[in-house]
This record gives sequence, C-alpha cells and structure tokens, in this order.
Amino acid sequence: MQKPSFNSYALVDSGNGRKLERFGPFLLSRPCSQAVWAPTLSQQEWSNADATFLREGDTKWTFHNPKASATWNIEVSNITFQISPTDFGHLGIFPEQRDFWSWAQTKINQAKAQRSTPINVLNLFAYSGGSTLAAARAGAQVCHLDASKGMVDWARENALLNKLEHSPIRWIVDDVRKFLARELRREKRYDAIILDPPSFGRGSKGEIFKIEEALIELLQQCKALLTEKPLFVMLSCHTPGYTPVAMHHLMTQMMHDYKGNISSGEMVLTGDPHVLSLPSGTFARWSHDG
Repeated sequence: MQKPSFNSYALVDSGNGRKLERFGPFLLSRPCSQAVWAPTLSQQEWSNADATFLREGDTKWTFHNPKASATWNIEVSNITFQISPTDFGHLGIFPEQRDFWSWAQTKINQAKAQRSTPINVLNLFAYSGGSTLAAARAGAQVCHLDASKGMVDWARENALLNKLEHSPIRWIVDDVRKFLARELRREKRYDAIILDPPSFGRGSKGEIFKIEEALIELLQQCKALLTEKPLFVMLSCHTPGYTPVAMHHLMTQMMHDYKGNISSGEMVLTGDPHVLSLPSGTFARWSHDG
C-alpha cells in the first residue's frame, strides 16, 4: 500500500464497484460504479479502512475508527478543505477537480499581467468552494453560488481556513436559473464562468433542476453573461451519458461566436504510479488562448 499522506488526498485502490481513498490521516471506502475491474490490493488491506460507506439497505457510514466521524482538514492543490462525512457519502471535496483549480489560477494570473481591471469569475453549483478559493487566491473577484445554505456556509469556513475571508467573494444562496436571470437584467458581466451542474437538484426554494432539461438553456444564460473578451469557461459533469464528446459539442455550440480553444476529456482520480486511475466524470473547457 502507498505511503500515507497525512495532509492531502490520494486514491489508494479501486475495484468491485468501490474506491479506497486516503483523505489526510484517514482511509475511507466508498461506492464507485465506474470501478468495474478487480481491486489490486488484498481484502485485508481494504479492511484497514477507517470508515466504510454503503448504499445498500440503510444508507450510512460505518466508522471503524471513531475519529473519522468527526471533522478534519486536508490540503489539495494548495487549498485547505474542511472534511466531514455526510449522509450522502460525500466529504466536502471533489478531488478529481484539483487540476482545474491550478488551471484556473494560471489563466487568471496570465490575464492579470495583461489588464488593469479586476477579473470577475462566476462559480455556479459551487459546492464547498474549491474553484472559488483558487480564483480568489489568484486575485480574482468571485461570485460563489449554490442552492444549499449549508454548502455555502461550508465554503465560507474553507475561505476562513485559507485566510481568504476578506477576499472579494460574493456568497449567494439561490436557484441558479433565477440568479442568472437577475444578473442578466442587471447587465452584470463575467470574465470567466465555472459550472459543475448536478444530475438532479433543488433550488433554495425547492425548484427542480434536471440536467437533461436545463443544461442547454443554462449555457445560453452563461454565454449572455460573458464579457466581450472572456477569459475562460469551465464545465464539468458527473452525469452518465455526458461523455467527453458530448461535453465538447455543448461547449462548441456555446462558444462558437468567440475565438479560442476547447479541450475535453475525463476527470480522473489518481494515486501513486502503480494505482489504477479512476474515471470520475467529464469536462469541457474553453479559453481564449487554449
């Protein structure tokens, strides 16, 4: 088994519909439908997990180490996150997006060297704030939106952990489509937009979001909010059927009026070189210079 990293994240193994991950000091076993192969490590090594999450029957965590039921911090891509097991099996971070945080910071830093005006970034379905904090640390002004007040509060805690509590971040709890419509009426514009829409969700007042019904219109709203010379658009997705080709087509249609480059592919979780990488969603991103 790989040497533990007690302040970061690593994929340790996967297989038989599960993934074994290290979040700082704790080893956690969770379901993963993409892991259709056999595990590399032995059952004995998997049994060392500090906590196990099951969806069968009563959806719940089993904590083999009581300390894993509490809250702890880890650092991923130079961002500190508060980690806490939730009833849905989530932990407050999607580490497959860590490469995007570095990519966004690079784009923002490059743009800062070429312009004197502030860079405005909109982060939709912003969860615990990984992209928000990456952009803010690079010096951008960020609007962070999520329909869950609890997640926005969690993101603000992460901002505090990263000493970014005084950064120019707008914290918004709202339904994404209603918020975008208001921003359009206000003639607000953004240099960059980041969005990671769920397959299904509810707005702050119970509004229903279904990705297959809402995504195209959502992308059209986002396009209308872009400045004349936008910096980047980053779209990620965990919904089956939204393959890299499908994501590329969506981004191509959205950004066909702008000169730039589009890349698309799979998001993956990785560990040490001998650990099989694990597909964990798809992405497409546009930038003015690739």
